[in-house]
Amino acid sequence: MTQVALMLADGFEEIEALTVVDVLRRASISCDMIGFAEKVTGSHAIQVVADKVFDGDLSDYDVIVLPGGMPGSANLRDNDLLIAELQRFNEQGKRLAAICAAPIVLNQAGLLDGKDFTCYDGVQEQILDGNYHKEAVVVDGNIITSRGPATALAFAYELVDKLGGDAKSLRETMLYQDLFEK
Repeated sequence: MTQVALMLADGFEEIEALTVVDVLRRASISCDMIGFAEKVTGSHAIQVVADKVFDGDLSDYDVIVLPGGMPGSANLRDNDLLIAELQRFNEQGKRLAAICAAPIVLNQAGLLDGKDFTCYDGVQEQILDGNYHKEAVVVDGNIITSRGPATALAFAYELVDKLGGDAKSLRETMLYQDLFEK
């Protein structure tokens, strides 16, 4: 079974983190919230209790997801243990996903060189080594990126698809498709 680690640092964007956790769990994909502390506070003062506290080792996981938000993304970017784990995951061809400002973390790890990506408007100016596309979700090999809070569901459904889940049924059950039909 695929194991997903969703990283939480103080200042994370709540919609982006909790939407991913909710959708993956609805799809019966194991997703642990891994916090830099047991209790982590989001950028809008919502406190979340992490499933586990990050100890520098994510070897039990197949996917790392990085929610955006500020200063959450900067806190993720500045953690050398996380950067090392992202590099190790990439070397092993494991999936990495980042939304909103969190592609700066992938950039810090040197993982966006020559890669297509998207991010929150303006954040691309901090990422000099990749190819920015203003799209809801961009997939390039093992890396999935998304723009921001409004794209959190699209991002989560893409993860479900890539991890072998039934995102089509989930979209229908959650009435996502109804939003775009007239």
